[in-house]
Amino acid sequence: MSNIENKRPAPATAGVIGWPIAHSQSPALHRFWLEACQINGDYSRFPVHPDHLAQAIKALPALGMRGVNVTVPHKEAVISLLDEIDPLAKKAGAVNIVRVDENGRLKGYNSDIPGFMEALQPAIKAQGEGLRKAFIVGAGGAARAVALGLTEAGFTCQIVNRNFEKARALARDIGALRGDIEFHSLEDNRAPEFQLQDGELGVVVNATTLGMTGQPPLDLSLENVDPRSLVYDVVYAPLETPLLKDAKARGMQTIDGLSMLIGQAAVAFELFYDRKPPRDQDQALRDLLTKKS
Repeated sequence: MSNIENKRPAPATAGVIGWPIAHSQSPALHRFWLEACQINGDYSRFPVHPDHLAQAIKALPALGMRGVNVTVPHKEAVISLLDEIDPLAKKAGAVNIVRVDENGRLKGYNSDIPGFMEALQPAIKAQGEGLRKAFIVGAGGAARAVALGLTEAGFTCQIVNRNFEKARALARDIGALRGDIEFHSLEDNRAPEFQLQDGELGVVVNATTLGMTGQPPLDLSLENVDPRSLVYDVVYAPLETPLLKDAKARGMQTIDGLSMLIGQAAVAFELFYDRKPPRDQDQALRDLLTKKS
C-alpha cells in the first residue's frame, strides 16, 4: 500500500468517487460546510469506472487528497485496496469513506449506518418500548448498512431483493450477528403484507438505486402496507422518488435520502477537514440542496 508522506496538505481537498456520479449532491453539501467553517478547501466529483478503481485509490496520497467518499458500485470492492479498516466498516462489509492520514496510509470507514439511523432517532424515541420491524429492499452495501443499523436498534428485518441469492446471503450474514432475519425474492413481494399492532414501529426501506435519476423505478406496491408505517428511501436524486410520493399520498410518514446523505456526510467532513460541520445550519443546507435537485 502507499507509504507516500502526506501531512494533510492545504488546500484541504476531498471528493466523491462512483460510477455514475453526475447526480451526486455531495460537492454542494461539503462546500456549504467549508464556507461556513471558513476552511480553505474544496470537494469534487470523480467519475471512476470499476476497472480503474485501484488506480484511483492508490493515487490519492500522491494527489494531496484528504480522502474520498465512496459510492455505488465501489463500496465493497474498495476494501481490499486499503491499509486499514475501521471496525464498524469491517462489520458492515462496506466502506463509504477513505481517509488519507498524515503518512499517506488509507483507512476505510462506514458512515452509512449512523447516517441512516440518525433520521430515525425521533421515531424510535417517540415509540419508547415496543416491537420494531422493517421491510428492506436491497442486498448491496447500502442494504447491509441499513440492516445492521436497524437490527442494532432492535428491529426484526425482512430483506427482499431481485437477486434471491444475494438476499439470502445478506440475511445469513446479518442473522449470524444479530439473530434470525427473513429473506425473500422481490419478484414474490412486490405488494408485501406489512401490518402493525398498536405500539409497534414499522419501517419500509428502499436501499437500492431503483428510483434514482436514470434508473428504473422501484416496482413496489404499498397497498398492503400499514398506513402507520414510516417509508424511508435512501435515494436523494430525485428528492421525492415515486415510492415516497406514493407513501405521502397514502398518509404515511416519509424520510428522504437527503437525511441520510447529510448524516453520513457529517462524519466524512470531520475526517477530511478535522472540523465538525455546523449542524445547526441543516435547514439552510437542505434548502440549498433542494433547489439544486
